[in-house]
Amino acid sequence: MAEFIKVTEQPSHYRHLEKMPVRDIMAGINNEDKTVAFAVEKALPQIEKLIEAISDKMLAGGRLFYIGAGTSGRLGILDASECPPTYGVPYGLVQGVIAGGDMAITRAVEKSEDDTEQGWIDLLAYNISSTDFVTGIASSGTTPYVIGALGQCRLNGISTGCIACNIGSPLAAATDYPVEVEVGPEFITGSTRMKSGTAQKMILNMISTTVMIQLGRVEDNRMVNMQLTNDKLVDRGTRMVMEKLGLDDYEKAKSLLLQHGSVKKAVDSAR
Repeated sequence: MAEFIKVTEQPSHYRHLEKMPVRDIMAGINNEDKTVAFAVEKALPQIEKLIEAISDKMLAGGRLFYIGAGTSGRLGILDASECPPTYGVPYGLVQGVIAGGDMAITRAVEKSEDDTEQGWIDLLAYNISSTDFVTGIASSGTTPYVIGALGQCRLNGISTGCIACNIGSPLAAATDYPVEVEVGPEFITGSTRMKSGTAQKMILNMISTTVMIQLGRVEDNRMVNMQLTNDKLVDRGTRMVMEKLGLDDYEKAKSLLLQHGSVKKAVDSAR
């Protein structure tokens, strides 16, 4: 078996960063970032299989869990937290779980990612079952917290996926639907919040957006189920109601929207 090499930990192609002018630092980071979308593109067939598996579970009434540590865990929480306001789904339908708990969202919790048992314990707190789907996120593909959780998921008949930034990782081997996107060494050696994190965010955007479309939370190209949580969104929703119903009266459209709570409900009621 070939030796597993963490490309994410390989030395940066750039040297003596502390001596670089600001312009050169910016240019270097930007040049590296340009490569991320192409790396993600190579993984699209894997991402498609993952999304289809998640959609099948959620269309049958299951939930989606993201689980990770550090930056990876925070990105999962970010994606999960944006689903209810954007698509009007219940809180908890998409759930982010991070090593170290809520405290780890804003600060590092020492050694939490090295615990092979805690990830499964954390998932059990949500009464997870075989109706749900769990996606592990780990740039290295070696995070014990995530691998342990997904291993227990497999033993309990729970479908799993992963997003890793190394090829042939232990995490991928423990996963039903692995996604491996190799972005190469980071601008600062080992700083996987950079290109690896960007790749993970791009893939998470694909997952949640595509799944929500599959769940019927989007019509045409509009967020017709978004929550009306601020004036900007109320204005956006009002204009959507005006467009869909052919109304010229902004205040009437706004009244309909606020009465029914979403663009979809307002339009369906008026029709």
